[in-house]
Amino acid sequence: MAWSEKLKLNKQLVRTITEAGYTSPKEVQQKTLARIYGGQDVIIAGPEGCGKTTTYILAVLNKIRYNAEGVPLVLILVPTKDEVLAVISGLEHFSKNKNIAIVGLYAATGTEAQMDALADGADIVVATPDRARAIYLKLGLNLNKIELLVVDDADLIVKQGLQLPVVELANSITKCQRLVFTEVIHDKLNKMIAPFMGAATVVEVEEVAETTLDTLPQVLYHVPNFVTKLNLLNLFMQDSEVFTKTVVFVNTRHTAEKLYKTLQNRQNTAVAVLNSWTIEMTGLTSVEDFKLSANTKVLIVCNEGHENIDISYIPFIIHFELPEEKETFINRIINKTPADTEETLAITFTTDLELTMVRRIEQAIGQKIPVGDLPDDLVIEQENKPAATEEKKPVKNKNAAPVAGEAFHQKKPENAKTYNYSSGVKAKMNKKKKHG
Repeated sequence: MAWSEKLKLNKQLVRTITEAGYTSPKEVQQKTLARIYGGQDVIIAGPEGCGKTTTYILAVLNKIRYNAEGVPLVLILVPTKDEVLAVISGLEHFSKNKNIAIVGLYAATGTEAQMDALADGADIVVATPDRARAIYLKLGLNLNKIELLVVDDADLIVKQGLQLPVVELANSITKCQRLVFTEVIHDKLNKMIAPFMGAATVVEVEEVAETTLDTLPQVLYHVPNFVTKLNLLNLFMQDSEVFTKTVVFVNTRHTAEKLYKTLQNRQNTAVAVLNSWTIEMTGLTSVEDFKLSANTKVLIVCNEGHENIDISYIPFIIHFELPEEKETFINRIINKTPADTEETLAITFTTDLELTMVRRIEQAIGQKIPVGDLPDDLVIEQENKPAATEEKKPVKNKNAAPVAGEAFHQKKPENAKTYNYSSGVKAKMNKKKKHG
């Protein structure tokens, strides 16, 4: 499909992008450019590389006109300095109007030079939220004439904890069109954009790899926070008949120590750490030692400094945390022994802040990871919030308050195993009981 009049781009811009090698619009541009031209507030969710940044660069250049006042008409918020520079480069690459002034705001030695650049005149401001807010509070950033606000990589902005400056800047603009671009939509993101994106249109784009990789059976558990992850791990490890041998992957030594202490305290299960760095934790020097150990049921592997390990013939692997590089995860869950009937089940725990990595993994492997129902007995820990002034709601009587890391409420032995596994997962787990 060539660039058509339905997308509402001016002829000069179409000529420019065609000459640059963009002969046809991507799906995200087909679905959004006409809406943006029509003035709608839009939330666009799509995977990395689907064309989100190019979409709003075209929208900005299609919208902006000569501005004699020299005050910003467009504010673009991105998570990092590198992205500020990349967006500015994209704007300059596609723009034939040499009179458009673009100013970047990001952490540097000081704010004076950037404030001077704004004072000299700016049509488009590309900024990190914290630096834009800091200069705005110094009265160096004029938001009175903003016509278009763009929040790009909004999920990463949330991950960095920059929600407050985004909301303050958005609420300081009296009236404008707003666009939010993200890889995933989740509760924390919705909470950030709710104050200024109440009536927005949501457009989602799904793109996966053309080739579907042969992976181990997988299941994903989506929980609200770290402590709930810990509760879920404890709950699973309690079922020693099913979880006979489990490798648990974490990202840091701090997390590894936390899991080790909690599992040792809560479970009657022997726990070890691969290449332990302290005498306080039982250590094993290889995964083969773990496979041969009759007593050790759980092996914690910290991603720091470890090469790929052989997890074949281990009934379960659990990614308590997702590694920083998706290739690390993919290498672990690729089915290296497709003829083997005793497959490993790969379980992943994720919070909202890790969903972006989950989507990137799914895009790379060409398939969605099935989502599992959370067990009925799982204690869902609430986010820490300031004490409310209103009267608290009555709570059910309990023998004792949940303890951080506690995995379940005690039940009668005959009622202890009431997990909401899907039928497919149950079938896989039943096979694991044969493993010793």
